Parts: sequence; structure tokens; C-alpha cells
Amino acid sequence: MLQPPISPAPTPSSIVWADSTRLTQFDTWLATVSTTHQLQIATLRPASADASFRRYFRIDSANKSFIIMDAPPDKEDSAPFVRIAKLLRLAGLLVPQILDWQTADGFMLLSDLGSKTMLDVLDKQAGYEHTSSTVSSNLPLYDQALDALVAWQLASKPNMLPPYDEALLRRELQLFPDWYIAKHKGTLLDARQQAILDKAYSYIVANNLASPSVYVHRDYMPRNLMAPYPELLKNATPAQMLGVLDFQDAVYGPITYDIASLMRDAFLSWEEDFVLDVTIRYWQKAKAAGLPMLDEWTDDFGTFYKAVEWMGLQRHLKILGIFARLTLRDGKPKYLADTPRFIAYVRATCNRYIELKPLLRLVDEIEAK
Repeated sequence: MLQPPISPAPTPSSIVWADSTRLTQFDTWLATVSTTHQLQIATLRPASADASFRRYFRIDSANKSFIIMDAPPDKEDSAPFVRIAKLLRLAGLLVPQILDWQTADGFMLLSDLGSKTMLDVLDKQAGYEHTSSTVSSNLPLYDQALDALVAWQLASKPNMLPPYDEALLRRELQLFPDWYIAKHKGTLLDARQQAILDKAYSYIVANNLASPSVYVHRDYMPRNLMAPYPELLKNATPAQMLGVLDFQDAVYGPITYDIASLMRDAFLSWEEDFVLDVTIRYWQKAKAAGLPMLDEWTDDFGTFYKAVEWMGLQRHLKILGIFARLTLRDGKPKYLADTPRFIAYVRATCNRYIELKPLLRLVDEIEAK
């Protein structure tokens, strides 16, 4: 006997939809998965949004909560999210389970890892104190992040993820002159300035491509790591003490990228002694785990740290371009407020290496200092 079609329940008014057709699609899909997973539609509420066109909602059943991803398929491809989630699970990390995926309309039901990110639970006011008897209250969280990172990198295999090659590195770097310099600052580089930028980019790309390749999350930072609900920590391994999100852009590339991303955060900055301490801990864990290292890195942390800084510089310049684009093209001005943090990161790295001093002077020209 045929079952009557499920009548969609209306989405709560706390969720705003610009497109009524998409709202109808969502209500129809939600009615189906609500029956399967005993979801309480009245509890649907915003969870978070990110820099892309994705949105996330939280919804409850009788005894737990779930996450819904809204990813319009004409703007976001969810297939990499599904594929990379599987790779992360195989690596032993804690990631959301995909419980339902409506591929045609881009709706996904996920398990809920927690309501607080690592960024939320960090003691951001604590000064960094390091004596024989005391360390920063934040080091345990960063150690957990390092354990997850090392486990992810240990699972690396070539040809499983897109390569973080010269073409991609340069495309990302081009965001800085195209969006930050030209569109945000309204500055057209003259021939001399362009030559300085081109030479700096050649140094940066060559330095980064010299690093061994592993799986790269590509946005590995406290905002994308979750403090899991306590019930998820039962029988958890060291690599599962933090959940991992926002991994859909993962690639296969420089081992230095994710530690640079973790310690040069988009939303908070640490004193260099803390950055050094955590980076040394990563270097030690990576060596002990047998991750690929250049010969000169094995006994000399300084050469490894230089490689991390040069990788970080590529990321800083890229993000300056991305944040300008988010503001000017996508109408998300909150990101541009963090550009001074990245200008400071760029200056700090360029000031340390003689090859980058011309880039430092160029940045100062652009910033009218």
C-alpha cells in the first residue's frame, strides 16, 4: 500500500531564506529526514555561517542534536566534503558523520560534535608564562590539536587529494594584488613595484615547494576545531579529543602549512614565545611519528621554523586578498576588520629575512607608512 506523501512542516521564522523555491525544497527534504531521525522541526535554529555560501543550522531530537548544512549546489560543491570526511575518519580523527545528503539541492544532515569551538574555550586573556613549574593554560588544547594534526598527516597518500602545486600557490598569491592592493587599497602597482612582488613570490613559492608533501587541511585553526560533547570523548584516542570541521578544501602539499595556520590565526594572535613553544612541540611530535622531514630540519629547528614562516607568509598574503574579496564582492565586511592582524604577520616575517625586505618596503608603501 502506498504511503501518503509527507507534508512539510514550515521552517521556523528564525531561518531567513532569500529564495522561496529553495525554502520549499528545504521544507520538503526536512520533513523526510525528520521522520527518519525523529527531529523536532520547531527546534531548528541557526548554528553558524562561514566565509563561503554555506550555512549551518542546529536541530534537536528527543535526546541529541544534529547539524544541517545548507550548501546551494550552484555555488558550493559538497562532494569534496563527503570524500575528505571519509579520509579524516580513516585517519582516526573525530569528524561529523554524514547521515543524509540530498545531492540535488545541497542539504546535508550531520552529527553534532559540540556547540563550542577550540577558539571559544581558549583562555585568550591568559598571558604566556613559562617557568620550570608552570606553562600556559592553553598548551593542553594545543597539544590536542597537534595530536590530531599529526594523525591526519600520517595517513597521507599521494593522488588522493588535489596537489598544492605551483599553479595553486600562485593563484592564491595573486589574490593579494588583485583584491587587497587594487580593489581595497585602490593602488595600481607600477613596474618597479610589480617586479618586487614578482621576485618575492618566486622566493616564497620555491621555498614552499621544497617542503615534503602530506595531507593539508588548509584552514587548521581553533575556529575549525571543536570541543566535543562529553559523550563523544568516551574511549576517544588522543587524536579525537578535538573535532575537526571545515575540511572541504584539503589538498596534498607542504607539511608546514597546517602548523603555520594553527599558530598564525585569523582571529587571535599569540606572543612569539608561545608560537615557538607549540611549533617546537609539533616538530618533535612529527619527527617521533616518522613524518617526512628535510634532512636539514631533523637536527635544526631553526631551519624548520623558517620554512613554517615562509609558508605562513603565503597564507597571510592570500588571506588579505580573500578578506578584501569577501567584503567587496560578497558583502561580508566583518572579515576586513582582521586585515591589520595579517599585515602585522607579513611585516614580522619579511623583517626577519633579508630576501623579503623589499616586500616589506612595498607593503609599507601600500599601507602608506
